[in-house]
Amino acid sequence: MILAIDIGGTKFSMAVFDGDRMVRRESRATNAAGGRQWMVERIAEICAEWRREFPLERCGIGFGGPVNFAAQRVVLSTHVGGWNDFDLCGFVADAAGVSVVMDNDANVGAIGEAEFGAGKGYSPLFYMTLSTGIGGGILEQGKVWRGADSYGGEIGHMTIRPDGPECLCGARGCFERMCCGLWLARDHGRPAIELMQSPDFVRGYVVDLALGLKAAIMLLNPARIVIGGGIPKAGDRLFIPLREELSRQMTKWSGARIDVVPAALGDDSVLYGALSLARG
Repeated sequence: MILAIDIGGTKFSMAVFDGDRMVRRESRATNAAGGRQWMVERIAEICAEWRREFPLERCGIGFGGPVNFAAQRVVLSTHVGGWNDFDLCGFVADAAGVSVVMDNDANVGAIGEAEFGAGKGYSPLFYMTLSTGIGGGILEQGKVWRGADSYGGEIGHMTIRPDGPECLCGARGCFERMCCGLWLARDHGRPAIELMQSPDFVRGYVVDLALGLKAAIMLLNPARIVIGGGIPKAGDRLFIPLREELSRQMTKWSGARIDVVPAALGDDSVLYGALSLARG
C-alpha cells in the first residue's frame, strides 16, 4: 500500500491507496501560527496510526512550495514559516517506516490529473493550482519538466501587473498576488469561493487570470490546461467567462488552442499524483 501526502498553504491531506483505490483519507486545516513544527507533528501522529493499520510500502508527497527535486529537500514555503531547506522526506521516512519521494505540489497535481483525471490523453499538459497560492506543473509525454534547477513551472511569481501591489515574494504584481485565494480574501474581505458567486466580480477577476494563462499558452502551447485547487470549484461561473476573456486576449494570428478545464479529481489531484510519483 502507498501513503500519499499533500501539503498546502491552508490544509494538508493524507491518504492510503491499495492499488488505485483510496482506502483512507484525512485532511486538516493548517495552523499557520504553529509553522512547520505543528504540521510535521500532526503528520507523524497520523503516520504512526496508519503504519499499525496498513502494510505501507512507499510514500509520495506533493509540497506547496519550491522543492529541490534532485536533493529531495524542501526549499521553502512562502505561506508557512520554518520550512527552509527541510528534509521532509527523511522525516516522513522515519515516521512512516517507508521510502519517500517528493515534488512540488503543482507538478504532482499535474501527474495525478494526467494519469487519472482531466489531463488523461493530453500532452503537453499544463496544470495550475489556483488556491491559497498559484503554482504550475508542465508534463510532456508523462514526464515532468522541472527545468535546470527544479524551478520550472513557477507561474505564480510571473509579473502580470508591473505597477501592482507587493507580493509575499517581494516583487510587485505577481500572478499569485493578483489572483490567488490568500490575496483575494485579504483585498476584498471575503473568501474567494464567495467572491466567485458574483458575476460582476468574476468578469473583472478573469482579466488578470487570463493574462497569466495567456503567457502559459503562448510559451508552451499545451494541449490542455487543467486548473485545480479551491477557486476552480466555482465551475462554469468561472470557466465560461475565463475562456471568453482568453479568446479576447490571445494574439490573433496564434493558432494555439484554448482548452482550459477544472481538475476532474477535485481536492485529490495531488494525492493521486503522489500515488503515481511513489510508484516511480
